[in-house]
Amino acid sequence: MSFRKIDIDAFDEDILQESELYDPDPRQPAQVLSDARQKQSAVRSSLSKGDISGALNIALDSPPYGPNVEEAKNLTLQTVVSVLNSTKATEIPLVLKSLSQDAQDTLMKYIYKGMGMPGWGDVSGSVLLAWHEKTDEIINWK
Repeated sequence: MSFRKIDIDAFDEDILQESELYDPDPRQPAQVLSDARQKQSAVRSSLSKGDISGALNIALDSPPYGPNVEEAKNLTLQTVVSVLNSTKATEIPLVLKSLSQDAQDTLMKYIYKGMGMPGWGDVSGSVLLAWHEKTDEIINWK
C-alpha cells in the first residue's frame, strides 16, 4: 500500500468532526428548504417595494445551518446576493446601520461564502468587495 493513499486523519483520535462544531438545525431539511423558499419570495416582494433594509433583514433571519441542508444554504446565499446586487453603493452604509449586530455578523459570513464561490450564480466580486469594505468599516470588531 502506498503511503500517499493512507488517510492519516482516520488514525488520529483527536480529530475534530464537523458534527462536533455545532448542533444540527432543529428543523427538518424539508422545512428548512421550505422556509428558504418563503424567505426568497418575501425578499423579492420587499425589493419590488424598494425596501432594501427589510429585504436584507428577512434574508438574514434564521439562516440554515448544519448538515443535509445544502440546497437551502445555496438558496439563502443566492437570496442574500440578490439583495446585495440590487443595492446602490451610496445606500450600503444606511442599510448596514439598520441591521442588528448578529445580522451584520451573518451578512459578513455570506459575503465570505460568496467570495469563495467565484462565477457562481449572480455573485459579483466587485459588489461583494464593496459590501465587505463598508461592513468592515461599520462593524465594531471586538
